[in-house]
Amino acid sequence: MQSSRAARRWAALVLAVAAIVALVVACTVDSGRRPTAAQRRPGEVGGPATPGPAGPPSARPNIVFVLTDDLSTDLVQYMPHLQALARRGTSFSNYFVVDSLCCPSRASILTGQYPHNTRVFYNAGPEGGWNQFQRVGDGRKVYGLALQAAGYRTGIMGKYLNHYPPTDAPPKGWNEWDVTGGQGYDEFNYDLNINGAVRHFGHQPADYLTDVLSGGAQRFIGAARASGRPFALEVATYAPHAPYVPAPADRGTFSGLSAPRGAEWDRLPTAAPRWLAGYPRLAPGIIARIDRLYRRRVEAVQAVDRMIGALQTDLARQGLLDHTYFVFSSDNGYHMGQRRMRPGKQTAYDTDVRVPLIVAGPGVPANRIDPTVLSSIDLTPTFEQIAGARSRAVLDGRSMLSIWHGRPAPAGWPPGVLIEHRESNLPGDPDQQSRNSGLAPSYEAVRTRDFLYVEYVTGDREYYDVRRDPNELDNLAGQLSLGRRAALHDYLDGLAGCRGATCRAQTLAAG
Repeated sequence: MQSSRAARRWAALVLAVAAIVALVVACTVDSGRRPTAAQRRPGEVGGPATPGPAGPPSARPNIVFVLTDDLSTDLVQYMPHLQALARRGTSFSNYFVVDSLCCPSRASILTGQYPHNTRVFYNAGPEGGWNQFQRVGDGRKVYGLALQAAGYRTGIMGKYLNHYPPTDAPPKGWNEWDVTGGQGYDEFNYDLNINGAVRHFGHQPADYLTDVLSGGAQRFIGAARASGRPFALEVATYAPHAPYVPAPADRGTFSGLSAPRGAEWDRLPTAAPRWLAGYPRLAPGIIARIDRLYRRRVEAVQAVDRMIGALQTDLARQGLLDHTYFVFSSDNGYHMGQRRMRPGKQTAYDTDVRVPLIVAGPGVPANRIDPTVLSSIDLTPTFEQIAGARSRAVLDGRSMLSIWHGRPAPAGWPPGVLIEHRESNLPGDPDQQSRNSGLAPSYEAVRTRDFLYVEYVTGDREYYDVRRDPNELDNLAGQLSLGRRAALHDYLDGLAGCRGATCRAQTLAAG
């Protein structure tokens, strides 16, 4: 499987190199002090409120998409506004990302394609980050372009892709571009590219990035409402990614809190793969550190939660709440002590790939939990269907809209989600991990409602029956029949080389 897959990827790379398009656009940089709010123009990030609506709202629904960074499901319990959103709408309990690493995951969210088709495999280096995304033409596939062509006013704020330099010109697809780079992880002292002009934000409480994004999002909504056009806005926070920086008002507000001690805490699965099998028990000092960092993560999401509440309040004030799909998710999850792993991600376990997907809006049933298996590559086709837009790319995913509306999955809905990951530990990567933080070798996996199956390049295999073993602690790969192993391998191999409709046509043979 590996050799045939490598050949396919090498052919795709050759085609990509032949189609390289240079993107060199001049950008205005403001290196002076950031002006006061009174000096800024209405609608500008950090400026005064945009004047009230000038006309009726659009007849077509709007989209507000809040995408967090490294938010694990165990943080939702500390986010009351997000829980209120869940009561107003539907939570999807089997929603998975296609790679538990920031940049490959975000590239797939933006395009509706698996990483083997976006060809973004890392956060940095020749096959990763912002440069690779633009170099291989993924920037021409983003859902923002399709929605713009359908008449939508589009915006993206916060984080776009790793290693985006704020001095680079905004790419096409976004009417509003308020994006920063690696400085955003610290939440303070960052440069923000605001529609081509770079502004510096310092260390004052009002400069806290999540709060700045919240204010900018409200102004964007007001300006779009005034224009009478439908809008789609993605607000991508850096919180709660390391170094887990909370807003000043939230520091120390969860003292004494400990990281969850679930069944996977400090425990290896049976027949653990070789990369994991030698992990030692968590020492007391490591446990204390995990608890301390978990508290900071909880504190960091408080500003995100307030933003969710503020955006819903603003939508209601402008008469747009019931006419807007409000979507919340994360680019990947995060483990902290599970399976003896120190804080990190990049594995195929549910701690890392199962993330919240909470949706409220027109036709979405209230206070409902839906178990349909969904994927991050399904977001772009969903947004495009909402907008009545024509896709600009060959989509591996499929629209979830009818499922969001409470109907059963359409005929032929894929039973599983491909998870593909290349071992990543590159210099300059904000997700660089130590060996004991879950630094798994490259793998491909498939997650269905019934099982998780993983194939590593080392030859190790994992199979968990998640109906009987929801914590993924009993590796049954060595107990599978030869027929079952062959069927799983063929299913995974078909997904790993799929494109477009073939991704949705893969089936698992009996075995």
